[in-house]
Amino acid sequence: MSRARLPLAALSLASVSALVLSGCSQSTDASKDTGTSAAPAAAATGKKPAPFAAGPVKVALVRQSGAGDYFEQWGNGAKAQAKALGIDLTVYDAQADNAKQATDLSSAINSGAKAIIIDHGFPATIQPEIDKAVKKGIKVVVYDVETATDGVVSTKQDDASMARAVLDVMAEDLGRGAKVGYVNVAGYAALDKRDSVWKTAVDSSAWKQEFKVGKVTDSTATDNVPLVSAALTQHSDVAGVFAPYDELAKGAVLAVQNKKLQDKVKVFGADVSNADIQQMTAAGSPWVATAGTDPSAVGAAVVRTTALELAGELGKTSVEFPAVAITQDFLREKKIANMDQLREALPALNLSEVSTADWISNVAH
Repeated sequence: MSRARLPLAALSLASVSALVLSGCSQSTDASKDTGTSAAPAAAATGKKPAPFAAGPVKVALVRQSGAGDYFEQWGNGAKAQAKALGIDLTVYDAQADNAKQATDLSSAINSGAKAIIIDHGFPATIQPEIDKAVKKGIKVVVYDVETATDGVVSTKQDDASMARAVLDVMAEDLGRGAKVGYVNVAGYAALDKRDSVWKTAVDSSAWKQEFKVGKVTDSTATDNVPLVSAALTQHSDVAGVFAPYDELAKGAVLAVQNKKLQDKVKVFGADVSNADIQQMTAAGSPWVATAGTDPSAVGAAVVRTTALELAGELGKTSVEFPAVAITQDFLREKKIANMDQLREALPALNLSEVSTADWISNVAH
């Protein structure tokens, strides 16, 4: 999402997507905690260009949050790709504390990093630091962050297409004139883009939006359960709920189940991960459709984009990662239980041809 795209990414959504409260954790070892969602690196065949030919290159990853299944996989993909490239990656995680993210970005600027990747964040708090980094000659690559600063490379999920994909399924399932609920939070680039598509879908399908609730915390899924439960108490006749970020969708699913409405209310989400697949395919699950990218592959592709920019080979200022629709019926029919199986069944999730070169060891699936 984009917290998400974030994938719904995170922000992302993206995927936005799991933005936690105050505090900060930092890791300087890109070789650890790469998880199981990143594929082994495909061997590079070309000669490394500068600055990579001279040895490890120092890069900082400044995250608004690394919490939640989607963002953990995103981070694992980024770390694995950094290791394969010989990047000395320092990771800052502000845990959804926006002021702390600005401080982290300032620290990254002063750390000697050749490039900085910024994963989500609010422009109002990080824009001054982005300007400082660019003026200092540091390469800046953002993921699901809105900025107009010249010289910054923008990467993102195609959040509009992601929302359209799942809302097309929702329109087909619910038909015209249905009563619907909405779980979302304003202020995150990925979620705001998905919100624009939602408003268009409500109008075109003549849906009646009965409620809108939602918040992002250090336990987004859990903390949205009472909000959605209260809304469903007043509006138990809704036919469907749209929650365009997987942590929000998880909260909506639990609320629907707690109210024993799973046979009446369908949940439509965004983003996809191992946990999301398990929840969608569980017996009696009301989560019938989502749309997303492979978070691990996206994290890896953002790092490759940064490497190409450092080498002077990117040649563009934006890179977008396409999303695909994924239904509960498809997952069950194909007996898909995890992301590895989903990648095999949906080759469109493969980003191996995005932001690559013969000198790059590619960990995309």
